[in-house]
Amino acid sequence: MNLPLKRVVVTGLGALTPLGNDIPQFWEGLVNGVSGADFIKQFDYSKFKTKFACEVKNFNPEDYFGRKEARKLDRFSQLALVAVDEAVKSAGLMDEGINHNRVGVIWGSGIGGMITFIEEMKNYNSGDGTPRFSPFFIPKLILDIAAGHISMKYGFRGPNFATVSACASSTNAIIDAFTYLRIGRADAIICGGSEAVVTEAGIGGFNAMKALSERNDDPLTASRPFDLNRDGFVLGEGAGAIVLEEYEHAKRRGAHIIAEIAGGGLSADAYHLTAPHPEGLGAFNVMNSALEDAGMKPEDIDYINVHGTSTPLGDISEITAIQRVFNQHAYQMNISSTKSMTGHLLGAAGAIEAITAILSTVHDIVPPTINHFTDDPAFDPRLNFTFHKAQKRIVNVALSNTFGFGGHNASVIFKKPTD
Repeated sequence: MNLPLKRVVVTGLGALTPLGNDIPQFWEGLVNGVSGADFIKQFDYSKFKTKFACEVKNFNPEDYFGRKEARKLDRFSQLALVAVDEAVKSAGLMDEGINHNRVGVIWGSGIGGMITFIEEMKNYNSGDGTPRFSPFFIPKLILDIAAGHISMKYGFRGPNFATVSACASSTNAIIDAFTYLRIGRADAIICGGSEAVVTEAGIGGFNAMKALSERNDDPLTASRPFDLNRDGFVLGEGAGAIVLEEYEHAKRRGAHIIAEIAGGGLSADAYHLTAPHPEGLGAFNVMNSALEDAGMKPEDIDYINVHGTSTPLGDISEITAIQRVFNQHAYQMNISSTKSMTGHLLGAAGAIEAITAILSTVHDIVPPTINHFTDDPAFDPRLNFTFHKAQKRIVNVALSNTFGFGGHNASVIFKKPTD
């Protein structure tokens, strides 16, 4: 027997990003077009081709965890727990009457505990060859551990796992949470993602792929989506958390409904390890899938927060797909890449960009694409990339795209809440 799918709404948000360490600071940075890029603080960058990144600012783990507890957590888990705490509190998920057996956690990360891995290997290589490893090495490293820590902190015993699809990881987490709630397997799910790979291996590895900008003379403007002279993405770190909740459950407990999630899509390029399909086939399919899932037409979308990494091939591929999906309506929408400000948070990108899409429907503001200096003739000048400054407009429906190495694509649609 096919039962009707349940409605799913957003009741809590949390963020820890290069633009600010909570939702108000993050949104203020976005709307004001602030760049989160600067020279790297976490290690000596002097011998690296890229010397800058978008790091979280003014974050001291001991402000949130005891020293002993902090040592048991990789940075990606620390960032996750801080962002989730804001989301849980804003949603009132610890209120009396919440059935913790029906609250889940689905958390994404593309890489996980890279810092822990590097530290343990350094310690091993500096010794006499005798294997000496921390008993917390593996528990700090594994990708699912952030979801585990979140559930243990709050006693949430519902569905609990991690999603991994490179830069689409946290959008996958959101869509999985949406699916579980629609079919009644939980009442609420905390979803999102975190990443912390501003490390020697992270910068060095992406440099070896020629994926990163090397604009060391001007880090603040290095992330230049859609600019003729874009030369790669800027690595970022952080976490974004979203509380999704079954609509009737949220209504019964009097929760504040921020937005409604309308649909999601998933697809694969089936093309190349790291390069996007040149005709944007996977992106075309995933946006169509999300629209179909939401029961919407292309004309219903007001704003797309694009993947927009500032890479020569990626930006063109995505815009090609958008023009195929939306046709003439592409000229009526706003498009922006907030990676121009936050950098690319890899597995956490989808979460903070979904939050951006949600907040655009709340405030009727589209954050800008900053750092545009030279038009690229590859892009249709009739498209509104929201260059330079945020724009006020009614945003009833917003779509967020994320695409990952391996050809993983995920799109999610949010809309203003109704009744």
